[in-house]
Amino acid sequence: MPVTDGIGILTEMHLHTEGHLHLTKKNNETSVHYQREPSPVTPFLCRLGSGRNSFKQYRPKDMDYMICYDYRTLDFDYSIFDRYRQVNVVAWSMGVWMGSLILSQVSRDKVFSLAFNGTTYPIDNLEGIPVNTFQATLNGLTPATLQKFLRRMCKDSNAYKAFMEVTPRRDFDEIKEELRLILERYFDMFGDANNKSYDEEKEDKYEANIEKYNYEYNYAFIGKNDRIFPPENMEMNFCDLIDCHPVLTDNAHYDESMFRFLLQDMWEMTASEFRYHVKTINIE
Repeated sequence: MPVTDGIGILTEMHLHTEGHLHLTKKNNETSVHYQREPSPVTPFLCRLGSGRNSFKQYRPKDMDYMICYDYRTLDFDYSIFDRYRQVNVVAWSMGVWMGSLILSQVSRDKVFSLAFNGTTYPIDNLEGIPVNTFQATLNGLTPATLQKFLRRMCKDSNAYKAFMEVTPRRDFDEIKEELRLILERYFDMFGDANNKSYDEEKEDKYEANIEKYNYEYNYAFIGKNDRIFPPENMEMNFCDLIDCHPVLTDNAHYDESMFRFLLQDMWEMTASEFRYHVKTINIE
């Protein structure tokens, strides 16, 4: 059930909460209001290029479930953190960066967050997708190369076929625009690692943004078979953090079993069962 489809990151909400849902519209943006305090919510921040109905097959038990996608704008309705007593965030791929921008601006008190195959510096030679690789992907993006990219996300042909059966199709021009805008906004906020020219004013802005948007996920799952984000760069991004627990797995960038765990099965586990499962999938 989509509840936000206007200016800003798009979201699709699947409700567990009993009671009445009230929709109000302001500045072309739809807001949600409930009659009583709802159950916890699990926002899932998808990868670049995701669309409506992505991952709708999963249902975290006894929770509302919100899917976030389309990062052509960084606007987000922060009132979700006022409406829920607990917000459990799962972020994947480029959604890990989007999650850090959002979660760094709210209190950690009621947020539990997990990152999967992405970093908080997604276009970076050391901690993300290398700048030249990202730029070449954008410059050479066609419908045919997009399919090759989606194939690289998957571990094998069977995984690719299964992924294509469930992933929604978005307009190609929208996806390319999203890729371009993410690159432009990232460079504007954090700088281009390949640009060696020095501008003191810009450097001050970059440093201020790094401090402002610094965020540590509770857990970071790093797929050793990821062919989109280099695993060694993800390890660099999440190593030596105080609050984050990095977990090395054998997953590809997209892995159905991992999403079933992160978006559904883990929410039925006790804390000890969750920790045990994490140990079983940790290949380190």
